[in-house]
Amino acid sequence: MSEPRLPEELLKAAADGDHSAWTGLVGRFGQRMWSVAHACGLNEADTADAVQGAWLRLLENLHSIRDPASVGAWLATAARREALLISRRGAGLRPHLCLPEGGPFDPDPASLILEADEGRLLWQAVSALHEPCRTLLRLVATVPEAGTHQLAVRLGVPTGSVGPTRLRCLNKLRTLISQEETVP
Repeated sequence: MSEPRLPEELLKAAADGDHSAWTGLVGRFGQRMWSVAHACGLNEADTADAVQGAWLRLLENLHSIRDPASVGAWLATAARREALLISRRGAGLRPHLCLPEGGPFDPDPASLILEADEGRLLWQAVSALHEPCRTLLRLVATVPEAGTHQLAVRLGVPTGSVGPTRLRCLNKLRTLISQEETVP
């Protein structure tokens, strides 16, 4: 089995025409791009268009990306921008949901308070989980470009167990949050 490649290595190889490098980029960052675009309130077809548009932007800018090691963040930003463009064209969509702070659409103060409260409650629920769930979910949220191998090393678990562990942890978190929501 070959050693996992760094994002900057994948980007360079993709620029040189290596099809497996494109597959590596899609495998490493594709789901994150889908999540970012979908979080903007897009339906599945529009989400697919936003992600495809972001990949096209990468293809157009392969040789001009200033920080190849941050290609994951670059792709997430490209997906968000593509989603915003699609949202602006659609009727009744709420594109401000996917904008980073300081975007052109300022939500009202009440929704900012609700979002902050939801975030606080989410992190309280994550803190209530046992290890390795607590650490794994914090890493996934704060270092989304970390690959499975990096997560496995950080957690001290086999690489193949990261995906199933993440799924179990998310299910535990989901259960914990739904229990808190039903408490009067």
